[in-house]
Parts: sequence; C-alpha cells; structure tokens
Amino acid sequence: MKKYYIALFSLFFLGTSTMSAQVNNDDDGGDETEVTVTNQQGQEEQIELPEAMTYELDSLLYLYNSKTYLRLDSTCDFPDVNPQYSKEEIIARLKMLPTAIEMPYNDVVQKMIDRYSGHLRHSVAYMLGAQNFYMPIFEEALESYGLPLELKYLPVIESALNPRAVSRVGATGLWQFMITTGKHYGLTVNSLVDERRDPLKSSYAAAQYLSDLYKIFNDWNLVIAAYNCGPDKVNRAIHRAGGVSDYWQIYPYLPAETQGYVPAFIAANYIMNYYCDHNICPMLSQLPAKTDTVMVDRDVHFEQVAGVLGIPVDQLKELNPQYRRNVVNGNHSPMPIRLPVAYISKFIDNEDSIFAYNADELLKKRDEVDVNDNVPTAQRVRSHYSQGKKSGSRHKSRSSSSKRSKESRKSRKGKKAASKSVTVKSGDTLSEIAERHHTTVKKLKKLNGINGSSIRAGKKIKVK
Repeated sequence: MKKYYIALFSLFFLGTSTMSAQVNNDDDGGDETEVTVTNQQGQEEQIELPEAMTYELDSLLYLYNSKTYLRLDSTCDFPDVNPQYSKEEIIARLKMLPTAIEMPYNDVVQKMIDRYSGHLRHSVAYMLGAQNFYMPIFEEALESYGLPLELKYLPVIESALNPRAVSRVGATGLWQFMITTGKHYGLTVNSLVDERRDPLKSSYAAAQYLSDLYKIFNDWNLVIAAYNCGPDKVNRAIHRAGGVSDYWQIYPYLPAETQGYVPAFIAANYIMNYYCDHNICPMLSQLPAKTDTVMVDRDVHFEQVAGVLGIPVDQLKELNPQYRRNVVNGNHSPMPIRLPVAYISKFIDNEDSIFAYNADELLKKRDEVDVNDNVPTAQRVRSHYSQGKKSGSRHKSRSSSSKRSKESRKSRKGKKAASKSVTVKSGDTLSEIAERHHTTVKKLKKLNGINGSSIRAGKKIKVK
C-alpha cells in the first residue's frame, strides 16, 4: 500500500510539473543549466545556475524523510499558476525581509526568482516541508557564531536540502563541502565515514567557515560569493576590478556560477518567504521522533542493529548519513550511532547480541591470513627448468608473455566498454536506477533518449 501511495505521489508531481510548464511563461525548462539576462548595455548574456537549481525533483521525493514524513496538503486549493508581479512589487517585498544582509534587485535576481517560482515550484514545495527537519539545526549553528540567520537558506541553493547531494566536482552534503575544506573545519572523511553528510557537524563547520570568511571580507555578499568559489578567486576578482570590494562591481570577473550565486541566494530568501504569493503549497511534514546517540567501541553494521532491534536499515541510514558503507568503525575510535529515543535502552540491553548478529557475514575483514606456500613438487621442477633455459629462450618467453599481456589488456578494455542494460521494475524511478548503478539521471536520459522523467515498468534501459 505504501509503495502504491508513493507512486501516486510521484505521478501527481510529474503531472503538475507538466501543467506548470504550459501555463507559466517564465519556465526555464528542466534540463537548462543557464539563464539568459540582459545587461546594462542591452546585450544578452548567459548566467550559470547553481547546480542544485538543476536537480531532478524525483531525486528529492525518494529520500527517506520525504517518503516517511512528508505528504501533499490535500486542503491547499491554490491554482498551479505562477502570478506575474511588477518589478516594484518584488523590490518592496525584498525590502520587507527582516535580514542583516542586503537583498537588492536586478535582472539576474528576477531570473532566479522566476526559476524558483516557475520550473522549480514543486521542488520549492518539497523544500518548504523539508526545512522543518533542518532549519532548527542551521539556525542554532549560525546563532552560535553570531551570524545572520538568513544564511540558513544557503543549503537551499547548495543542495536543495538533500543531505546526500554530491556535486559534479565532489562537493558533498547539505552545505556542499569539498574534502579539503571539510577536513580543515574538523569534518572526518575517509572510506567509511563522511561527516560532510552529517547535518549537525556540517552545519557548525559551515558556520565557522562563514565566520572566518567575514573576517576576511567584512561584506556578506563577498562572503557568500567566496563560499561558492573560494576566497582566492574573490580576491583575484577584486584585484582585477581595481580594488573595489563590492560584489556587483567585481561581478564580471567572477566565475560563471558565482555570478549567479548571490542572486540565487537572494531569490531563495524571497521564495521561502513569499511562496504563497506564487501559489506554491508547502508539503506537510510530520517531525520524526526525538533521537539520541549511543557510543560504540567495536565495528558494527547497520544490518546488525536492524536485525536485533527491528529498526529499518533505511531509517538508520537517514539518521546516520555520515557512514558511507553502513559500517560504524568503532574499532578505530568510539563512534556515535543516532537512534530514535525509544530504541536507546533496547540497544544498551542487547549490545552483545547486536555485535554478534551475523558478524562473520557482515564484517568480513580478516584479522590474519596464511600465505599458501604449499607448491606441488612437479611445479617446482618446471619452474627450475624454465629458469635454466638459455637467454634466447628467455627473451622469446618475455616477448610471448608481453604479447599475451597486450591481448589481455585489449580484451579487458573491450569488456569494460561494453554496454549494460537493466529491466525497469514497478515503482522504479530514474534517480533510484541511477543510484543503484553509480551514474546520474542526466546520463541515463542521454543514453536512452528520454525527455521527461517517467519510465515504464518492464522496459529495458541502458545504464552504461
């Protein structure tokens, strides 16, 4: 029944997204990565969209929290039409926002507002519901460093409030930290743990980073730009602009995505406050049960915890997104596992059973191995005989071996390049298939000539 409900849920969004495209003149299209603006000289130029403004909606709907705690508001009767407002009305609304950071208006800001209120309106509905999971964490972290609370909307343009988001350059998590920056601010990243995915730790790391950037630039627009492209590129842009420290003056010297980044931040603040004026219905959220952590000093797999406590593995993954392979590496150092409060005592009471549950199967790392030195006598003789051959034979043997090696590499290369297809199962989405086969929705669409987001059960599609 639950799976059926989710399918209807997705169809509703896909259907209404299509309707939006028909009734809104400001819809930029789903696959575009740029918007066209008119500069002061009356010339058209392309501004790159922040990557999260190009994400597919279905990748957000199939997150665990979305499926479990978000639902459509059946009482909302807004028409799925984006009303048009004058420049003066938009400026007046921006001025009314209770922010310490200035929220000016221009054509680039308007284009970003159009993107959120048009093509991304259903993604905004998701984010309005999902913000209840994350905004209290963001606000506490920002408040602890004395930062403007409107910075809580940075993850809207960084990750579309997807804690598992990974950009094309490897930035990860709600706040999209690169590995180097994340480690500099105390986030652990290794083969088993990636704390960039941890909403709490990454939020405090982001607040500290923003605080440090403000000490450098003393201007919030420059701080936001530097958060996107790094302080060195902002400093170079300032130098090229003759030393002026104003985002809108150094604008032409910034990287393409950073040119759209501050306008997108302003647009995110606008749409998250004035969504009703654009007929956007927030998804309703049911807050998850309160949680707490237990510390473990031994390795434990999520399947072990789930098998003994009866908690879904998907819920464990959502509560502990920093563990990349579902293994908590307590042997290395004491590590936390976050659980619903109701499971804390049960975990403590059954700790030995949890560590013992299918341990040999789930934790396969061997402590010690024997090397096979029991070589048969006949093979030893052949080996000795081969070594005693004359040098010409050795040269020939090497040539033959080299030829076989080349043929082997060529064969492996051919196999590697071979395509692979899978059959779509009932309830599958492009994002789920992409995740299972370590690719992206965009690549699947290109590989299979798919225009929309819907796929038919039973159909075969290429995954590489």
